[in-house]
Amino acid sequence: MGDVVKQNSFRAWILAVRPKTLSGACVPVVVASSLAYADYVFLWQPALLCLMFAILMQIAANFVNDYYDFLRGTDRTDRLGPERACSMGWISPSAMKKAAVIVMIVACGLGLALLQWGQWWFVAVGIACVLFAWLYTVVLSYWGWGDVLVLVFFGVVPVCCTYFAQAGHITINSLFCGLASGWVIDLLLIVNNYRDRDTDKISGKYTLIVRMGERFGRFQYLWTGVLAWACCLPLGINGHVWVVVLTSAFLPFHFIVWRKMVTIRQGKSLNSVLGKTSAGMLLLGALLSIGLLL
Repeated sequence: MGDVVKQNSFRAWILAVRPKTLSGACVPVVVASSLAYADYVFLWQPALLCLMFAILMQIAANFVNDYYDFLRGTDRTDRLGPERACSMGWISPSAMKKAAVIVMIVACGLGLALLQWGQWWFVAVGIACVLFAWLYTVVLSYWGWGDVLVLVFFGVVPVCCTYFAQAGHITINSLFCGLASGWVIDLLLIVNNYRDRDTDKISGKYTLIVRMGERFGRFQYLWTGVLAWACCLPLGINGHVWVVVLTSAFLPFHFIVWRKMVTIRQGKSLNSVLGKTSAGMLLLGALLSIGLLL
């Protein structure tokens, strides 16, 4: 990005959205909708609303994360690339804060529209998602709750709620799909925490890897990916044999990425592992979805 980005310009906002992160919001909804299609209960209207809600909440969370990193003076542009819009001066902090609130309000409006297909407990889920978006960056990530929250809010919650909005109930298969999605998306957080472990320790951000050490981080990454795949196995027992066959292709890819991570071990070079981890997340999500549809 050699040319200058004007403050609060359209291009600046596109960078602030961080488009590459939105795939993590899409995967659970696509997986849940594929399961709904396989169970003959697919409804495109609630599926679309769930997708839009997930994407908007991810964008809002990105804005909140950017805003509070700026307030803390945590400039991570050397590691994350040109995506920290506040730190780079592309978006004013006041505009970023207002945008986060506006996007959350729009997302909540879409969530209320889902009540036509869901139940009133969807409201509680929506409130929890909003709280998660704010509290994760402000407090919870500093207490080492990131991995659990990603599993819940990027896996179990979006998959089960998307499926419920279409089917009117939750099945054991939807739960396993949620766990698989949550674990594979958690790999993105793990590689981030692994890369940032030294600076996180200095800033008082006690992630699991900061608490348990670098060696723990290496094996956490490896076995979390294996666990994501293992959650697909019960789907084969429940009649979706193609899920097991296709998702098995994820394991060698994951192992290769893991080997690259433990070879590099530290520094900005781990950004390449982050990119491949994102590709692996999309790979498992796509294979799981296709396996459900076959």
